[in-house]
Amino acid sequence: MRILLFLATNLAIMILVSLIFTVFGIGGILADNGIDLNLPGLLIFCGLYGMGLSLFSLLFSKGSAKRGTGTQIIETARNQDEKWLLETVQSLAAKAGIGMPEVGVFPSDAANAFATGWNRNNALVAVSTGLLRRFDKDEVRAVLAHEIGHVANGDMITLTLIQGVVNAFVMFFARVIGHTVDRVVFRTERGYGIGYWIVTLVAEMVLGLFASMIVMWFSRYREYRADAAGAHLAGRAGMVAALQRLKAEQGQPADLPGELTAFGIRAGGGGGLGELLRSHPPLDDRILALQNA
Repeated sequence: MRILLFLATNLAIMILVSLIFTVFGIGGILADNGIDLNLPGLLIFCGLYGMGLSLFSLLFSKGSAKRGTGTQIIETARNQDEKWLLETVQSLAAKAGIGMPEVGVFPSDAANAFATGWNRNNALVAVSTGLLRRFDKDEVRAVLAHEIGHVANGDMITLTLIQGVVNAFVMFFARVIGHTVDRVVFRTERGYGIGYWIVTLVAEMVLGLFASMIVMWFSRYREYRADAAGAHLAGRAGMVAALQRLKAEQGQPADLPGELTAFGIRAGGGGGLGELLRSHPPLDDRILALQNA
């Protein structure tokens, strides 16, 4: 249902943009200046392409996450630690009102965990060997609760689809800019000259940077929501303690593949412009938000 609603929203956005172009006569203005561009057709193409890639990535996210991190799924508990891990996830999932996720462990000395999957009732939750080794059980339980919170909130779906929307509009506006410059500045009358490809590439890079800021703003916002969900499921004290332990390990790399960074419980640091491109808020801010809730 969430995917259908977002697809409907995206379709409505494309229709609205198309109507704005029609009402303001943007297509006619471009045509009068010798710029032959089918704006509605381009918008539909970019929308389908951007959303198609996004949905493809989401549908295959579990498999790619397993391969990218080397996650080993726990089918049947082989020892007490794995039994505790399965029982804890099952208990948290039941409390959150979602189906039992697959549970896995991935080899990494960094303390981290992630959740992914296109369906809140068929997700994957995985923790690193480093986290299991150094964190006590209450802290591990809080980390798992945070990841279950992401699943229950539908964050993987929402973030991926928002990325698809902004990708579609980056593609669209970059090609409009490239086409316009190629016709007006470089005077290309048929087909596309080198100016189109260069300008389109530069425009995609610049617009993509601003689009990433929007996506990462939402990613930071959802981390606060997942922390709140973790506090509800595992207790505020446990969630705060887990974040404080993560803060103590900030000198170590987060050690997740780039495509999974936003789905982990922690990410690498950043400064300056990097602050706007961070997928996670500073741990101090997250701890303060929980303490003041």
